[in-house]
Amino acid sequence: MNRSVLHPLQMRDWRLIPAALAVWLAALLGLLISWWCTVAIGVLGGAAGIVVLRKRWPSLGLRGDVRGRWLRRGMGWSLLVCGVFSVVPTSLRLRAWEQDSLRAYAARGEAAQLTVVLSDRPRPIFSAGFGGQQAGARLASVSADVQDARVDGRSVPSTGAVVLLVPMAGWSNLLPGQQARVEGTLAPGDPAVAVLRVRGPPVDVTPAPVWQRLAEAMRAGLRNAASVLSPESAGLLPALVVGDTSKLPQRVVEEFRAAGMAHLLAVSGANLAIVGVATLLLLRLMRLGPRLCAAGAGLTLVGFVVLAGPEPSVLRAAVMGGVGLLALVIGRERAALPALATSVIVLVLHDPTMATSVGFALSVLATGALVLFATRWSRSMADRGVPRMLAEAVAVPAAAHLATAPVVAGMSGQISLVAVGANLLAAPVVAPATVLGLLAALVATPFPWLAEFFVWLAGPELYWMIQVGRHAAAIPGAAMDWPAGWWGGMLLAVVLVVGVVLLRHKRLRVLAIAVVVGFAVVLVPIRVIEPGWPPSGWSSVACDVGQGDAIVLATAEPGRVVLVDTGPDPGAVATCLNRLGVSRIPLVILTHLHADHVGGLSAVLGEHAIGAVAVGSGRLPGWAWRQVRSEAERSQVPVVWLTVGQRLDWPGLAIEVLGPHYADTRQEGEATGTEINNGSLVLRATTTSGRVLLTGDVELAAQTDLLDARVDLSADVLKVPHHGSRYIVPEFIEAVRPRVAMISVGAGNRYGHPNPTTLGRLIAGGATVLRTDQDGDVAVVGGDLTVVRRGDARGPPK
Repeated sequence: MNRSVLHPLQMRDWRLIPAALAVWLAALLGLLISWWCTVAIGVLGGAAGIVVLRKRWPSLGLRGDVRGRWLRRGMGWSLLVCGVFSVVPTSLRLRAWEQDSLRAYAARGEAAQLTVVLSDRPRPIFSAGFGGQQAGARLASVSADVQDARVDGRSVPSTGAVVLLVPMAGWSNLLPGQQARVEGTLAPGDPAVAVLRVRGPPVDVTPAPVWQRLAEAMRAGLRNAASVLSPESAGLLPALVVGDTSKLPQRVVEEFRAAGMAHLLAVSGANLAIVGVATLLLLRLMRLGPRLCAAGAGLTLVGFVVLAGPEPSVLRAAVMGGVGLLALVIGRERAALPALATSVIVLVLHDPTMATSVGFALSVLATGALVLFATRWSRSMADRGVPRMLAEAVAVPAAAHLATAPVVAGMSGQISLVAVGANLLAAPVVAPATVLGLLAALVATPFPWLAEFFVWLAGPELYWMIQVGRHAAAIPGAAMDWPAGWWGGMLLAVVLVVGVVLLRHKRLRVLAIAVVVGFAVVLVPIRVIEPGWPPSGWSSVACDVGQGDAIVLATAEPGRVVLVDTGPDPGAVATCLNRLGVSRIPLVILTHLHADHVGGLSAVLGEHAIGAVAVGSGRLPGWAWRQVRSEAERSQVPVVWLTVGQRLDWPGLAIEVLGPHYADTRQEGEATGTEINNGSLVLRATTTSGRVLLTGDVELAAQTDLLDARVDLSADVLKVPHHGSRYIVPEFIEAVRPRVAMISVGAGNRYGHPNPTTLGRLIAGGATVLRTDQDGDVAVVGGDLTVVRRGDARGPPK
């Protein structure tokens, strides 16, 4: 039989694949269950290798027999060797980690003092803003190897790896290779020996290695050069090039995640491939030979790993790239599959924790899909008349997305339905932006002006990626909920395998297409068209922005609204306004300056025609006031002040300022959260559905002051103060006598909002209670106070 007629997959070099799977499975089960599982898998793998080597395979008299025997020998020896290495030393290392002395102290939550060597850079942990706490990263996590451990002054033997949860202050500039002494409280960690919650800055910090300091100087130079761009583009460039997301707005992160483009924000094999290919092209243009090209690309590879950091996906790509370069030198360019298997074997044997790394799994699966399927799919489409460049552009993201979808779904509980299209649109600009960003990092220190020029050239590409992610994420139904965890990932994997099997058989292909069309017929009306939303004639909407407030009041002119508060997150309020078809906002009113009321202002200012931003007399917290002013100035929108007794009118809408009557409205210094809440603007809006009382976060003192001042608080609709907290006096609810009560609150919040007693009082008073955590966006429609819940797929209840 001629080899040219063999199936493409049969011509692949599969020798090392079983060994790679055995090594990965041995480490995975050893970490998740116990070290003896590693021994068991290693013994089984070695035994399988011996069987393959000893078995006499029948000869078929074909030309492929010699190559087949060669492949079987390679498979047998690789299984045997990797089985031995899994038993010794991998299982011994896992046994030492499992029996590490720190685990017992971590289980009891003991305080400890550790001397550690950092394994990577501190990674910021983003937290949403609430109250006086600004959104952003206040904590970071960093992996480290224990050099010395002391608990209650006693030395504890430990050689394991720990994860440090550290404050950003004093830690953000530390680099891999630095040694430090830290104190904190131990907690269980898996697969790390323990987690140490550090209370303060590190002590006795040693200098970082020279190459790490050089890499950090280049990263800092890239961040500084990127500042010539808009804040979103300036944050995206370091993320795209070296995985530095410290300056990237959280809104972009969420949009990229919903659009299936989150892989662009983490350094992966794709980045290294782009850099490696660009280097090879440059060296070949210089007419250098294969060996010099491989050597130059290898040096670039090592330098990029140092620059980007020892991420699992980068290390996987680096080892694979090294094997590929070696194959280039010895004349075996088509060695992608063995290179991938080799990278898995080397890295997991070197660091067994790679087996549980999500980033490592995603990288391996995506690369495997590109090697095994993308080329075949693109060739198949080209044979059917699709232009080759278009076929490759579609096949690559499709293969990578389908291969990684089970892991992503199990991790996030979502499936992106727009990922292939979004990545197809973004793909053409990823490589140019990455190369330009890397060039900027290389020249930033000696020639900052040249770095800014490269960054300026990358600006349009970055803007395009942001717009693709934003518009893809804004598509209704862009992400579909899916069961999270191991079972969710396995379920999706089974669904995908069944789908592929069905599509490969002509008789079943029609059935598979019919099922897909059936799902589309059901899902499109429900998830995309969204019947009933926005409801016709709506007068007020409480947006589901999580733990925060954003109330939209309609005027008589379609698309023109007044917005009261903007929630904690730019993406959430922007999505709500887009769903409502808002085009113009003559006034944005901020009831007070807590993060869960002003956090989304940047998105509102950036995407809509705004007349002015209105605030009350409070100016605290100071950081929030500075943020509001700077964002308004950047968008050239004036800031105005509202006072008690003021009245604002638009066609179909009037707003009266009823409060605050609370005495303490300091504009500088310090104030407690309660004092700032009590300084909230209290507004009453007259809409086509009646009167709506908007109360900000007023608490007991401010409510009592309003009652004592005999302010007319009666209204048909009440925006319940402070997310339905328990700090509401019964007389306040009685004075309002609402028929509808809207509670803007985040699902599963840690504050216990809304309070059961408050809910009971509202219901006892005859109010229909709407909650954004359960109902999504909620609207009041018409003069009969019909309420419409966007989260209710059965239709608008009354």
